[in-house]
Amino acid sequence: MEYKAIEVKKRDQIATIALNRPDRLNAWTMRMHIEYRHALKAADEDAHVRAIIVTGNGRGFCAGADSRALEAVKQDGYSSADKEELVWPGAGISEDFRASFAYHYGLCKPVVAAINGPAAGVGLVIACYADIRFSVPGVKFTTSHGKLNFPAEYGLSWVLPRVIGLGRANDLLLTSRVFLSDEAFDVGLVNYLVPKDELMDRTTAYVKNMITSVSPRSLQETRHQIYKDLHRDVASSVEESERLIADMSKDKDFKEGLDAYLEKRDPQWKGK
Repeated sequence: MEYKAIEVKKRDQIATIALNRPDRLNAWTMRMHIEYRHALKAADEDAHVRAIIVTGNGRGFCAGADSRALEAVKQDGYSSADKEELVWPGAGISEDFRASFAYHYGLCKPVVAAINGPAAGVGLVIACYADIRFSVPGVKFTTSHGKLNFPAEYGLSWVLPRVIGLGRANDLLLTSRVFLSDEAFDVGLVNYLVPKDELMDRTTAYVKNMITSVSPRSLQETRHQIYKDLHRDVASSVEESERLIADMSKDKDFKEGLDAYLEKRDPQWKGK
């Protein structure tokens, strides 16, 4: 696919997907929706990619739905894209993840958001579905839906309470108020708050350390455990972990990890 609304760069086993409508603060369009899903799927299936960074070009991360698209909704009403025409990143892991943006949970590779500017509406949704979030200080976040007579979008009412707790999530969801990334850091929505000129370097260094120190299969299976465990009982979680331990101890990377630890060196992961 030829990308117009996003930009993809690959380096050092990391795919960086940048929303690329800087003149519109990367406001979300159907074109961007289609391209983003395609880029995620391609990166997840690329044997030379170990992790994914999502960011925005220019001054914004994603300012939410493009106002021109909202004008069309006002005129013609809302209709979602035909799900059969869209690619599904992370397909086959769980039917629970087969929904817009929830597909992030089915990916085999970690997703880290580098929030460089305002994140509103669907922009905040994308950030919330990432595994880890870096942000610069002083940028505006908002759920925004309430001021447009919309419900909480794309499962945000499900994911946000699980990230920051019910009380704090209610505050943000029921008011659609604007809050800063500094507050988001204080409540745990943002993992790392870093200066703007250090954002990509710090995010990339974090990701490089993660994919160097942790084996590909461990990252894959742990991500799936985390998101499956959000809606299953503890006994099922324990049983699944025991099954995975027995299976993964047969992998070459188990021996490599143990040898590297005993020899006090960095592991050289082989993957499956």
